[in-house]
Amino acid sequence: MDAVTKSNAKTPSARKEARMRKRQKTLKLMKKNWVLYLFLLPTIVYFAIFHYAPIYGLQIAFRNYRPATGIWGSTWVGLKWFKQFFETPRFWQILRNTLVLSIYQLIVGFPLPIVLAIILNDIKNMKAKKFAQTVTYMPYFISTVVLVGMMSAFFSTNSGWVNNMLEALGFSGDIFFMGESKYFRHMYVWSGVWQNMGWNSIIYLAALTGVDQELHEAARVDGANKIQRVLHIDLPAILPTIIILLIMRCGSIMGVGYEKVYLMQNSLNVDVSEVISTYVYKIGLEQQMYSYASAIGLFNNVINFILLMAVNKISSKVSDISLW
Repeated sequence: MDAVTKSNAKTPSARKEARMRKRQKTLKLMKKNWVLYLFLLPTIVYFAIFHYAPIYGLQIAFRNYRPATGIWGSTWVGLKWFKQFFETPRFWQILRNTLVLSIYQLIVGFPLPIVLAIILNDIKNMKAKKFAQTVTYMPYFISTVVLVGMMSAFFSTNSGWVNNMLEALGFSGDIFFMGESKYFRHMYVWSGVWQNMGWNSIIYLAALTGVDQELHEAARVDGANKIQRVLHIDLPAILPTIIILLIMRCGSIMGVGYEKVYLMQNSLNVDVSEVISTYVYKIGLEQQMYSYASAIGLFNNVINFILLMAVNKISSKVSDISLW
């Protein structure tokens, strides 16, 4: 009898009935919770207008786009612009600059918020803890333009306090930090760490508040010191959060924002500061080569998508933690 039932369940009609029942159950739940779906409506509309509708315009990466003729009136050129980008003499330099800056930023900027969250979580004095949190969070609210302006003032060769301090200590006081190529990556990455470290630590601090304090008390009784308790209690507790955020960061490793790089860029450091995003900005808006710029941007996003899929797959195999 059981065998007959199982065989009937595998028939097309039985599968269709199962799908119908599942669909009816879903519709019933949607009618019951229609208010919750109403709250989702603005988000759905936002993503539909600003994220999905622009996908239509991606086809200009495969056309010789002219604003006067429109998208459909422009001639189809296939992979012409992709080949032109790959064959340009600056391709490998731009790709290398993008990868080096992104990986440097990931290696330095990702673990430091975790360390800061662990330190803040260990502060017992609430006033000192709130003061430390405020001091570390505030730089995040400084705009990119103001931040680069502060860096230009602080590291100026004429009146910057950094060069003045170096000169007082007996070093050379005329170092052009904002102009020399060898300083650009360090200036970019470490200023970003200073600006974002406190804000990025919030999610780890929230995860640490959920750690059962009885585990720490039991570890103290067993003679575990602070480092051992961090390694064996705190870090395992926030490991899923760390892995999820790492996957998301790896998925945008090619997406170095052009604003800060463009503001810090000049003719003296352009050999290391020219990344894909700034190159797309110059090609697209300054030279008005819209199809060429779209092709480069599409290439950049495809690489990010492949990296996201690969890192997520590796994470699911190694740790059973993944985005999907």
